[in-house]
Amino acid sequence: MKQFLNTLFVTQPDVYLSLDGDNIVLLKDQEKLGRLPLHNLESVVTFGYTGASPALMGYCAKRNISIAFLTKNGSFLARVIGESRGNVTLRKEQYRISDDETRSALIARNFITGKVYNSKWVLERATRDYPLRIDVEQIKSATSNLTSTMIGIRQVQDLEILRGLEGNAAVQYNGVIDYLILQQKEHFYFNNRNKRPPLDNVNALLSFVYTLLANDMKAALEAVGLDAYVGFLHRDRPGRASLALDVMEELRSVYADRFVLSLINKKIVNEKGFSKKENGAVIMDDDTRKTVLKAWQQKKQEKIQHPFLKEKIAWGLVPYAQALLLARYIRGDLDEYPPFLWK
Repeated sequence: MKQFLNTLFVTQPDVYLSLDGDNIVLLKDQEKLGRLPLHNLESVVTFGYTGASPALMGYCAKRNISIAFLTKNGSFLARVIGESRGNVTLRKEQYRISDDETRSALIARNFITGKVYNSKWVLERATRDYPLRIDVEQIKSATSNLTSTMIGIRQVQDLEILRGLEGNAAVQYNGVIDYLILQQKEHFYFNNRNKRPPLDNVNALLSFVYTLLANDMKAALEAVGLDAYVGFLHRDRPGRASLALDVMEELRSVYADRFVLSLINKKIVNEKGFSKKENGAVIMDDDTRKTVLKAWQQKKQEKIQHPFLKEKIAWGLVPYAQALLLARYIRGDLDEYPPFLWK
């Protein structure tokens, strides 16, 4: 159980939620685990299948406290809300911003600022941790260019210019990421980002983990009442969760890329779990996919200090923290959306 930004997160999958007076009660096998007053809460997010009592759902619906139900792995199931005025107001403002490219750019540049900042510090951390095993000079050159790009991003009010700067930053970052692969170099190397299909083992891992992160981000946005399919940087495309792709940009390097590097460097995966098809596509076998999924769930339990909230939360709750902060910005409760800045 974790509470921040007036949202209660119930992360144990076998906890039943019930009502006692004006309080939410958490039960496991009829044993009371916790009790909290509901008047302090705006929403409840619960991971698992055990559920909530009709009395609690009715109480929360009447008082406009949303309850979001997710699987224990974080996939969105459903969201119970009362009168929809709050949710409609939030989404209508989201759509207004999305329709205005200048306003979209002002939010999108914060996503990309977070992405470039975190990419820089992933590289900087490597120069500190492995100074004798990597090309420090090359990496320092890349981080210097990322710093310059970040300064330019902060001034941008045009989406096309922003995309150009993001692309330049990606070239700098991707050009040196191979230095961070310290083990199994014969079978795991990164020359460039390729997808649809991935053409090497590293890109196969990245594509799979990015999909996991995108699904977690989509569930987080839906849980707070935002439309995951209407973005600001990524424009509308049928079937694409554009806003999820927007917000996950700042988490790609620091969350997903570092996770993939750890799988390789700790030899959690190896070349035997990958095969190449006739068209050049590289795919993972089922056992490797299960290994990655297990490691991803373990990663989501690791604690981190959130840079804006100044609270320790699990990595798996970071997408929810950012979704809540974005919703607060769109509602006008924050002057600016604060990207996740890791160091």
